[in-house]
Amino acid sequence: MITVAVDCMGGDHGPSTTLPACQAFLASYPDARLMLVGRPDAIAAVSALASHPRCEIVPASEVVTMDDPVEVALRRKKDSSMRVAIQQVKDGRAQAAVSAGNTGALMAIARYVLKTLDGIDRPAIATQMPNARGGATTVLDLGANVDCTAEHLFQFALMGSALVAATAGRPSPSVGLLNVGEEVIKGSEVIKKAGVLLRAAGDQGSLNFIGNVEGDDIFKGTADIVVCDGFVGNVALKASEGLASMIGGFIKDEFSRSFWRKMAAIVAYPVLTSFKRRVDHRRYNGAALLGLQGLVFKSHGSADAFAFEHALARAYDAAHRGMLQNVKERIAHAQPHPIDGTPAVGTPDASNA
Repeated sequence: MITVAVDCMGGDHGPSTTLPACQAFLASYPDARLMLVGRPDAIAAVSALASHPRCEIVPASEVVTMDDPVEVALRRKKDSSMRVAIQQVKDGRAQAAVSAGNTGALMAIARYVLKTLDGIDRPAIATQMPNARGGATTVLDLGANVDCTAEHLFQFALMGSALVAATAGRPSPSVGLLNVGEEVIKGSEVIKKAGVLLRAAGDQGSLNFIGNVEGDDIFKGTADIVVCDGFVGNVALKASEGLASMIGGFIKDEFSRSFWRKMAAIVAYPVLTSFKRRVDHRRYNGAALLGLQGLVFKSHGSADAFAFEHALARAYDAAHRGMLQNVKERIAHAQPHPIDGTPAVGTPDASNA
């Protein structure tokens, strides 16, 4: 039985979205339990959940809003639904926590409560983006770390590999380093040094590194995992979400035009809707906060019930498949790779920048 702690109050819509998603999730996962964290009166309003044998209401008197500064969320709202949900993971009462709340606050609270794994300097946010092969490419970081060192990017590759290996059943997923070109000589000094680390890890069997990749390779599915800093990753994520929204709008617009355009749209409807479904970002909702001593998943703040249910499912799958243990093992087995005489991450005197 996998238990997931849910921040029911977080996000743009709060209980009106999270609770219906919880109902649907429980119907699909008979071996899952949910800890519904938030204001008991708001949760009890959904009687089917309040009396559900696989639900437990955990009271929390405060809510982290989407506009709360990190300091307020971390230091002043100590009984927030977000923090209490993460505390359930810390206490061993839940195997994962899910929240649609403020990303900065979630990362700060999760890092403070759970701490980072040995050998990891900074946690990263990883999620999936649809690709042309009919699957998804895992991309990290997506905004937690704007300024990254080569060692940070190396750690992201290790964590991303563990995530995909656990959740997709691929023991040796391929890793690409996002760059302005495939050539080794291209990119910033940080990217070049990260490439040295990743190639060395590939030579020693710690990673399946395929080299530099470009932005379009994310959607081509060239690599299972694409590693980048948080600034670039967040831009790529928002661009993919915008594309999905544009396609949905295009399909709707075609049915509002002339008679012949409507007829053409009807003929193409099965293909258009299938494509729309494949690129629907709601199906890929649920970003993992990697590098922590516990599983935490971030749902999009504006997620509807369908999307939030997918975030719950992603957290369940990660816990069920032992993702956290997989991350620990890959970090432990990764060999240090010095750059210019400087010890890399994993060595006793490595920098903890």
